[in-house]
Amino acid sequence: MAAPAIATGYGGRLTVDLGALKRNWIALSKVSRGALTGAVVKADAYGTGITQASRAFHEAGARFFFAATPDEGIAVRAALPEDAHIFILSGLYPGSAPLYVGERLMPCIASIPMLEEWLQACIASNQALPAALHFDTGINRLGFRLNEVSIVKRMIDQIGYQPQMIMSHLACADTPAHEKNRTQLALFTSVMAQFPGIPASLSNSAGLMTNRENHFQMVRPGIALYGGRAVAGRRNPMAPVVTLEAPVLMTKDVKTGETVGYGALQTMSQDSRIAVVAIGYADGFFRSLSSSNNHRGTNVAIRGQLCPVVGRVSMDMIGVDVTDLSEPPRPGEMVEILGPHVSVDDHADVANTIGYEVLTSLKGRYTRQYTEGASPTG
Repeated sequence: MAAPAIATGYGGRLTVDLGALKRNWIALSKVSRGALTGAVVKADAYGTGITQASRAFHEAGARFFFAATPDEGIAVRAALPEDAHIFILSGLYPGSAPLYVGERLMPCIASIPMLEEWLQACIASNQALPAALHFDTGINRLGFRLNEVSIVKRMIDQIGYQPQMIMSHLACADTPAHEKNRTQLALFTSVMAQFPGIPASLSNSAGLMTNRENHFQMVRPGIALYGGRAVAGRRNPMAPVVTLEAPVLMTKDVKTGETVGYGALQTMSQDSRIAVVAIGYADGFFRSLSSSNNHRGTNVAIRGQLCPVVGRVSMDMIGVDVTDLSEPPRPGEMVEILGPHVSVDDHADVANTIGYEVLTSLKGRYTRQYTEGASPTG
């Protein structure tokens, strides 16, 4: 057996496999052959680092990027060559058109006031500034209402403006059999008919992976790029991207009937050995991953063996039952929080959430490093 990894710093270690990011983008681009494949890099590229992830996707072949805010878009613009095209999913913030124009960002315009401001910017600059038009087909978040389609069309026709793309967003793509998917596809097709010749985009990761009818001219994968599960109830085919490790602080023997952690929620049913590990909710390890006498918590892995979390997750540390290990872990030995044996979705299932939240919460006290699937790049 290889010697266990020992901490070289004072806290956790977060490793992002840039090679896996590239492989995931290439795999999805093959599925969506015939459509352009973008890359959603919002929320710091789902916690992996927007600069590094954007560069990896660009090296893999991506040229269209989707950020949530202008600040994110500016970070992508600074990281990539001039051939990158950057959409801002949150639309056009009031008064921000000059910023978007200066940074060559394309708003996903979702309301009449946004469209008015953007068309005024087009007139002022005497050019058709690129943007997408976002229509709400049933999710009731951002997007023009369907009864505004004729108004939008009249506004852009008055000045001869053509958008780069029209788009909508699926509400239930992760549940392929949901009736709403068919309803939204039909509604979006009716919107497309009002804008002939304009490229269209509907699919997120799940939409891309489940129904070719959703592909149109552009797909916008997000969670699948980062190794997360996109479709409920199906095997996840994507390569894991993130490894998170945290060091053991100490081990101790706990007697039958003693409790572990705040609230005394977990009573040991047998003599046990507990490892105290340096990670907690301040590091994005959710309190809802705790265990109690009535609820099994999540698992971590030590030397490839799953070990259950015991008691309540605290701010800085967790207890892990290592009784079944042939040898107790040494102080400084690294515990796999996320990696080949424990996925983001494993934790998400225990916490009654989704892998997206697990990934985007990884802002803890970690040493962060990047690899191409082998040695760290720093």
